[in-house]
Amino acid sequence: MRKALPAILAFLVSVSVSAQPDLRRLTESSSINNPVIPGAWRTEEYFPLLKAKHVGVVANQTSMVRELHLVDSLLSAGIKVVKVFTPEHGFRGNAEAGASIGNDWDSRSGLPLISLYGDRKKPGKAELEGLDIVILDLQDVGARFYTYISTMTFMMEACAENNIPLIILDRPNPNGFYVDGPVLKPEFNSFVGLHPVPVVHGMTMAEYARMVNGERWLNNGVECDLTWVTCKGYTHKSRYRLPVRPSPNLPEMASVYLYPSLCFFEGTVVSVGRGTALPFTIIGHPDFISGNYTFKPVQIKGVSENPPHNGVNCYGYNLRERSDEIYENGGLRLEWLLEMYKELGSKPGFFNNFFDKLAGTDELRIQIQAGLSENKIRESWETDLQKFKKIRTKYLLYPDFE
Repeated sequence: MRKALPAILAFLVSVSVSAQPDLRRLTESSSINNPVIPGAWRTEEYFPLLKAKHVGVVANQTSMVRELHLVDSLLSAGIKVVKVFTPEHGFRGNAEAGASIGNDWDSRSGLPLISLYGDRKKPGKAELEGLDIVILDLQDVGARFYTYISTMTFMMEACAENNIPLIILDRPNPNGFYVDGPVLKPEFNSFVGLHPVPVVHGMTMAEYARMVNGERWLNNGVECDLTWVTCKGYTHKSRYRLPVRPSPNLPEMASVYLYPSLCFFEGTVVSVGRGTALPFTIIGHPDFISGNYTFKPVQIKGVSENPPHNGVNCYGYNLRERSDEIYENGGLRLEWLLEMYKELGSKPGFFNNFFDKLAGTDELRIQIQAGLSENKIRESWETDLQKFKKIRTKYLLYPDFE
């Protein structure tokens, strides 16, 4: 494994990362006075590695080099980009969660787009044919069930099997300031959870890739020829504000902070606000009478084509203000899941088959059905969490939060 190369050119960059209107700030961000520079911006570190090479790129709408898309930046520098691989939500980030994405062509660059979220989630030998190197730049949100780390893992595996080096342009983890949740058990392995890590793993993409390599989690124990370009100015105490929405249903920082806690509801009858202007900040159900907030999901093209409880009034809670607590202190919140189950769980079908995959275990569902308190549930995670934290420490590239 190669370590990230030392800087070829030393220079000072003064930036202020401004959010889009739909990525509203919750509180003061440290990135204003102490700028965080993503790996992709540090072109002096990786452009020299790509000269005279046929390059494949794993990218989406978050893959920006300041105001320019990574692919456009590479092409303008004379680098030979051959094809682009796209994750869930597509190259421009306009496909809803779970939507099958096929191969296509990018109208702006003319490059072929190879989908890694459709019939094939791992590129085959034919898709990698003719490539000398692959570069990956995706903005993750730090939750095990957010599928970009699975896409990265399968690309690592494919590159290892075909003797192609992989460069990861690292980006800050907006939920990288804590670790929490049940650790996945092997029998619940799926694309929303490949590895024995907790729901919130507290690692950047490059750190996670180092762990996948180091723990020999790739098929047959193969090891990817891995290089990474680190961020500057980032630590795991940082509260990094995303400049671009990572996916259609995470439109603001409140949804990013609440996502690890609220995504469990995707495995239940409860709506997380898909089909509204506030996805992953509100929860509700037509039969939940204790709530103080009402919303009606509707179809939104490219975002929520068929949302749960489409066209029906849902009653529940607006949790946007509660995201401030997570911003300050971190931590998963189970209280809303327990409350919803207490009122709605007597009806059949509260949980669907997806819940255990999201949880990475059947224990959480069983504990909720048995009426265990949040404290008791958390106690059951502790031993596995401590084991994971020891593994995690070996692969960190940035100062930790503890």
